[in-house]
Amino acid sequence: MEVEKMDENEWKYHGEGNQSLVVSHCQRCVVLRFLKFPPNQNKTSEEILHHLQNIVDFGKHVMKQFFGENYVHHGEIIQLPLDFVRQLCLKIQPERPECRCDKDMDTLSGYAMCLPNLTRPQTFRFAEHRPILCIEIKPKCGFIPFSSHVSQEIKHKVCRYCMHQHLKVANGKWKRPSKYCPLDLFSGNKQRMHFALKSLLQEAQNNLKIFKNGELIYGCKDDQDCVSDWNELARHLKPFFFPSNGLVSGPHCTRTVVKELIHVITMTLLSSTDTCRAGDMKTVPISQGRSYCEASAFNKELVRNGKHKLESSGLPRGCLLYKTLQAQMLDMLDIEGLYPLYSRVEQYLEEFPEERSTLQIDGPYNEAFYEKLLDLSPEDDGTVAFALTKVQQYRIAMTAKDCSIMIALSPCLQDECSEQRPVVLTSKSRFTFSVSVLDLDLKPYESIPHQYKLDGEIVNYYLKNVQAKEDPVMSSLFKENEDCTLVLHKV
Repeated sequence: MEVEKMDENEWKYHGEGNQSLVVSHCQRCVVLRFLKFPPNQNKTSEEILHHLQNIVDFGKHVMKQFFGENYVHHGEIIQLPLDFVRQLCLKIQPERPECRCDKDMDTLSGYAMCLPNLTRPQTFRFAEHRPILCIEIKPKCGFIPFSSHVSQEIKHKVCRYCMHQHLKVANGKWKRPSKYCPLDLFSGNKQRMHFALKSLLQEAQNNLKIFKNGELIYGCKDDQDCVSDWNELARHLKPFFFPSNGLVSGPHCTRTVVKELIHVITMTLLSSTDTCRAGDMKTVPISQGRSYCEASAFNKELVRNGKHKLESSGLPRGCLLYKTLQAQMLDMLDIEGLYPLYSRVEQYLEEFPEERSTLQIDGPYNEAFYEKLLDLSPEDDGTVAFALTKVQQYRIAMTAKDCSIMIALSPCLQDECSEQRPVVLTSKSRFTFSVSVLDLDLKPYESIPHQYKLDGEIVNYYLKNVQAKEDPVMSSLFKENEDCTLVLHKV
């Protein structure tokens, strides 16, 4: 890829995370990812190259083992002319959200990661004239902690996402809590999955974005800028789902189009587009965790209707949601059980700081690093080796809990579809599609104390401000349902 021959005007701001900034090319299906740092933090070119190499190696040697070849795109490192990088930085700076401008894009090293543009289908050659629809979902953690180290019983009943929503609203991050519950999406039950996706569409926050031909048309650009007009979304989507249908406006059209979108997302999430073996990792059986969350709006509606049992269909073993959940469940101890082991490693490093590189805390993330993750023994023998293995597994789990899934769709005619291209059908259309996973940078070792503190804040806020108010209401609902049942039996 000869970037030096491309005018910087051909590139546009694509988005950014805590550590990097991404630009995409207007014509080619590629993106460039640059590291970014606080203005007063200087990194040498060698340090930046090493950081980027760690990211590539982690995706290539570790995460591909969990998710499979077709789902993970680790990219490659390239070196760019510094003048090109500086001009590009000047061009995209006005497009960056204000809340992201506390860090500067790296313009001194010239190193960047070149990746495929995952808003475009990846499993076949892209036809330039075809419109492309892409849905990005950040599903979050799909299971309830099952660890015996959990100190608060509420954590065995309500998922972290649902509890965290209330703290985020209280802190002003969002205006209202979302009805989305990750356990509904990960259930494999289509009714629950549809409810979860509808809830995401109603309150996208930063967990759902929709792109049309690479342009964001639905979702949040930042915390303050949320686009959630279903009628406008339906206007964008109608040509994809009803290319020659008479539905043009009104609430019926909007509901119908959104229903078709939810159907397509569900079917692609349950599909398997990767025949490759996803490594030798054998994680905790998914059935060991509780399959529903008591705070889920779907679950509460069942209780109100007198039903107390949620059906869980289970996920197909080859689908990306299943593989994501398997990686997440490497968090077998919960942060409460993990933190003492982290402290054991920290104490060891205080005594023997020179051992940090030997323990591979900061890489290299190679085959040897992956092999050490395969030990799932729950028996603590008191060694630093056991503690470190659990810490590294936790970091993998946290990475999987915060990853994003990209579903790229392109309309196709019946005679254009082949066995080599995965296809999903709707009532009036058919799409070729690809499913990919991104945001797979390994979570920092140093973030574990923050996660421990945050976990306590989330649980304590929920117990004090939410559960205390909800318990009497839910108890009365159960009581009413029981009374109703008795009356019916008597009649």
